[in-house]
Amino acid sequence: MRKAMTAEIVPDSQHRGLVARLPQFPRDLALLARFDRPIGWWLLFWPCAWGVLLAGGAARWDLIAWLLLGAIAMRGAGCVYNDLVDADLDRQVARTAARPVASGRVSARAAWAWLLLLCTVGLVVLLQLRWPAQLVALGAILPVAAYPFMKRITWWPQAWLGLVFSWGALVGWVEVRDDYLPVLGLLYAGAIAWVIGYDTIYALQDREDDALVGIRSSARALGARVRGGVTLFYGAALACWALAFWGLRPDPLALLALAPLALHLLWQVATLRPDDGDNALARFRANRSAGLLMALACWVVGNA
Repeated sequence: MRKAMTAEIVPDSQHRGLVARLPQFPRDLALLARFDRPIGWWLLFWPCAWGVLLAGGAARWDLIAWLLLGAIAMRGAGCVYNDLVDADLDRQVARTAARPVASGRVSARAAWAWLLLLCTVGLVVLLQLRWPAQLVALGAILPVAAYPFMKRITWWPQAWLGLVFSWGALVGWVEVRDDYLPVLGLLYAGAIAWVIGYDTIYALQDREDDALVGIRSSARALGARVRGGVTLFYGAALACWALAFWGLRPDPLALLALAPLALHLLWQVATLRPDDGDNALARFRANRSAGLLMALACWVVGNA
């Protein structure tokens, strides 16, 4: 099962051509921050955009651009930190054995320096925010630091990832306004359920290796019921978002803004093949489009 530790780009890389043109060391740093796999920073960014747009900040394109930069930098920093913590585990899993730190191509010292540089970019973004939003953003530090250890102590590390990857919704909202907090709570809760759903799909790729190494995941916990579990989490996300929209704009027409997203998520679960890693990866990546559909819905409801 194990894949030889070579300099090849990991199997689920997307922009192979762009990364492959870099010299070896810069290429390894790019791989370490997952710059070859933009789906991660899109998934971190979309809740930020939702918070801004649903709060009525459709004109704040400067803010949205800063949050996009922050998502790219901090997702990269999170990946570097995760690989430092998980190096021993990554060496035992076929899909991750060739990662730069696990394979030894990038030293721990160089990885920590790269992490510091990415966090510096995140600090620049942080300084663009009002102080209440800065405090909210800083509140994510401990949950982010704890995340790599969750797969060792719980069968549901995806739930912890949901807390972390949805945090941007809180930051975006608080930067624009500080009222309607129950609406924000429902937006955040829905984002957490969405993350659990799509990351369960992602974890399907590693179920066999995870079982051998002892890594826990929602995909393993759900077993043969994984399709139903993902459906449940996506349904919970839609329910929370519908309540959030209603709390902000109690009009049945506002709920129609969620219809394209609901159809997209239904397509995901209807076509998911849990035993097909390529299928699972494609459905996971489709959540970039899901995030865009939700952003459009937030823009309509928050700025109508």
